[in-house]
Amino acid sequence: MAESTRADTADAVVIGGGTVGGWCAWSLRRAGLEHVVLVERLTLGRGASSRAAGMVRAQGGTPWTVTLGLFSRDFYLRQKEELGIDSGFVPMGYYMPAFTEEQARIGRARVAMQQGLGLEVSWIEPDEAAELYPAMAHGSTLGGSYAPGDGYIDPPRNVLAYTAALVRAGVDLRERTEFMGLAYSSDGSRITGVDTSTGPIATERVVLTGGPDLASVGARAGITIAAGGTRHQVAVTEPVDDFTPDQIGMVFDVAEGIYWRPEEGGVLFGMSNPDEAPGPAREVDWPYMTKVRERIAELLPIASTLGLRRVWAATIDYTPDHLPILGPGRAPDGRAVGGVTVASAGGHGMMWGPAVARIAADLCLSGGTDVIDVSELGLDRFDAEGRSRLDPDPIALPFPEDTTLRERTSRP
Repeated sequence: MAESTRADTADAVVIGGGTVGGWCAWSLRRAGLEHVVLVERLTLGRGASSRAAGMVRAQGGTPWTVTLGLFSRDFYLRQKEELGIDSGFVPMGYYMPAFTEEQARIGRARVAMQQGLGLEVSWIEPDEAAELYPAMAHGSTLGGSYAPGDGYIDPPRNVLAYTAALVRAGVDLRERTEFMGLAYSSDGSRITGVDTSTGPIATERVVLTGGPDLASVGARAGITIAAGGTRHQVAVTEPVDDFTPDQIGMVFDVAEGIYWRPEEGGVLFGMSNPDEAPGPAREVDWPYMTKVRERIAELLPIASTLGLRRVWAATIDYTPDHLPILGPGRAPDGRAVGGVTVASAGGHGMMWGPAVARIAADLCLSGGTDVIDVSELGLDRFDAEGRSRLDPDPIALPFPEDTTLRERTSRP
């Protein structure tokens, strides 16, 4: 690790050592920048990145999110060849069932959109679903969308993968170093440096990440960022005796915001409570956990007989429209601040993280990217209360419906 008490210079500084920040710093170094500094308040992956469920899907609800998912999924698939280490991606297929005729109509239209973008996905009928997933309650769905290439990663292994990649690439890691703010040019039009708890770093480029802490990172930079944090809960059951992992499958009950997948011989399931106020996670909400288990038992009867082996709560980030934030930092008057890029995966760090990281690196270097058109995904889509002019992505966990983000400066 470089000496952190000296005033030094960097070609770019990335704030935040989660999935987005880690892969962004690696991308910047790989693009040719000689001195890239990554500043992390705690240690790499200490926040949501190491506590996620690891779901990775390209079955997004908008063209943006389908493309982000495809890019990230492909990135995970080629990691071993490129890096010598991977994030443990398992492509086992993902099923999103419909339970009403309206859900089926919307789902079929979504499949057509996804197919038009090159995703291998299809609508499967109830009998096909029953054959594919015999552990599910027979006759419980009206069919649903299925993408065989979707899957999941191992979140702690992902942190290990990007840590190894950062070290091998020669990124200057500054763990246990707090971001304090930005230094600006005399006219305030662009940045000239980053202030940290261990000293200033002169630079003309900075990428602000931070997951559920991103709004407070922005506040220190004088930039309002419409992003928040909320409790997300995950549980893992004891092993299943009667069904294989493939027969349990990966399933997302979109309407209820509940998902499950195999894990260590048992079933991993997760959820967020839309009625809960935004804010950092502190403990498991057992009443809501019980409610979710009742719903899962209706769809996956074996789950009703399984004890819980591990349960945890973590703070996950979200944006009011469930879409990523990718664009320049903006001053209070709306002007873009030269040299500042803001990057948020909107609660989908595992799913979109590599794509969001790559786009953020592209924007940092040249102001543009060829991954997706991000012209509508910047901070200027939000009003002063955090309301977005964009329709929300319909395939997302039910994050808090408080779009004013009153808790935007809470820190987990």
